[in-house]
Amino acid sequence: MSTDDKTQARLRRLEDLEEIRNLFIDYGYYLDHGKFADYASLFAEDAELLLGPMGRAKGPAAIEEMMQRTLGARVGTSYHVIANPIIRLDGDRATTNVSWVVVVMGKEGKPALPMIGHHADIVVRTAEGWKFARREGHVDLPGKFVSPEEQGR
Repeated sequence: MSTDDKTQARLRRLEDLEEIRNLFIDYGYYLDHGKFADYASLFAEDAELLLGPMGRAKGPAAIEEMMQRTLGARVGTSYHVIANPIIRLDGDRATTNVSWVVVVMGKEGKPALPMIGHHADIVVRTAEGWKFARREGHVDLPGKFVSPEEQGR
């Protein structure tokens, strides 16, 4: 492999990593701002979204509908902090793991952290760029899904 080829391969790897990291940022932003069509556009055509008690959906249209149904009335009441991405590139596919924290307005107007978890993902390169092929959400703390009522709302 020539020096130019090595440089191009390194550059492509860095660009891929950055684009995948931006998927996580866009995911949280679109979700928190109720931009469910934009949110669904982050998923490949045959993608699966598995979010435990919130539901399962396959394909962008079903994903958009599920998020509108389950979170539409709560837009603006919670914010996701996305952190610690682990990305393992393998050509046009990657596996990822990312931590998340949900921040809500709790009792007495003080911020509360009702849930902390992680997503285990498969992302793929498409003609439109990197997209989620499978996203599986896990609640790590408190160990179960916390309803708005349980959050002190």
